[in-house]
Amino acid sequence: MSTTPTPSRFPSDVYADRLARAARATDAADLDALVITPGPDLQYLVGATASSHERLTALVVPADGSTPTVVVPRLELASLGPAAVAELGLPVRDWTDGDDPYRLVAAAVGGSGRIAVADAMPALHVLPLADTLGAMPILATGVLRELRMVKDPAEIEALRRAGDAIDRVHARMAEFLQVGRTEREVADLIARAIVAEGHEAADFVIVGSGPNGADPHHEVSDRVVAAGDIVVIDIGGAVTPGYYSDSTRTYAIGEPDADIAATIAVLERAQQAARDAARPGVTAAAVDAAARDVLVAAGLGDAFVHRTGHGIGLSVHEEPYIVAGNDTPLAPGMAFSIEPGVYFPGRWGARIEDIVVVTADGAEALNRRPRGLTVLG
Repeated sequence: MSTTPTPSRFPSDVYADRLARAARATDAADLDALVITPGPDLQYLVGATASSHERLTALVVPADGSTPTVVVPRLELASLGPAAVAELGLPVRDWTDGDDPYRLVAAAVGGSGRIAVADAMPALHVLPLADTLGAMPILATGVLRELRMVKDPAEIEALRRAGDAIDRVHARMAEFLQVGRTEREVADLIARAIVAEGHEAADFVIVGSGPNGADPHHEVSDRVVAAGDIVVIDIGGAVTPGYYSDSTRTYAIGEPDADIAATIAVLERAQQAARDAARPGVTAAAVDAAARDVLVAAGLGDAFVHRTGHGIGLSVHEEPYIVAGNDTPLAPGMAFSIEPGVYFPGRWGARIEDIVVVTADGAEALNRRPRGLTVLG
């Protein structure tokens, strides 16, 4: 179990730099401001983890580089925390029921103009904001994607801690994954271990035993784990200050049939090929192709039914997506999963997943547990 204390957020100069870069990106996109409601974008920009409610909380980042403003209900001011108030010294426009928060946002923008809003902003805020500004906002993805895709050293260290923590859970799988337990019982034990090993919470636990492993998004059921099962375990959660782990390994309850072992060996080669392909300048699509080509050559292409990976950071799924057609060139600091899988409906499935970070000359895997089929029992 990890006992090393970690800060709840990064130093304020990190967030000040992010706000300045976000303003420059907003200006380059020919926009007047960003309006960011609670969610990963707000957490990235100021370190605040406030929740989104029917009452509007928003950070307004002007493109001209002037000081951003926080618009927040007075009753939510404490939950916003010191991140956006004391440490960064941002002006606050608090409001109470009966006030019009959209006019406060418009005033911070400059009356009217072209704005980009956080992707997760609820429609109940987007529409009245559009009415007040006289223009429909666009999504902030295009403005913030370049900032959030490339992780700085502190973010990479947080992801590394998350990878180490989830590896420790996989290392204990023989304690949890036992014949006679239901998937749900196994998942409960794993969830406790995820927290015990250093995560804030267990955000997802997939236990796909036997035929359930052929469903990539199966979670848990009351199916009893039996001797001879192939079991997919996909688990993760966030470590302070909010960066996620996500790792999948495939287990056999007893020695598997030779054809199953051979198929998973091919899957392991496919995952290795994608990890070897990941390096600066290579496209996301090329990494997907590296895994897919191995499986296609082995006659397993039809069994691989999803993309090879997804970006990770303050969200479990974010850019860059490792998928055919994504011509984004990889750059040092990009973090994403590499997780090819094969699925045989009604029979069994398997997946191998690591988080990797692109380095100057390749990619570092943040998960180090054995990737081949692990036999338990």
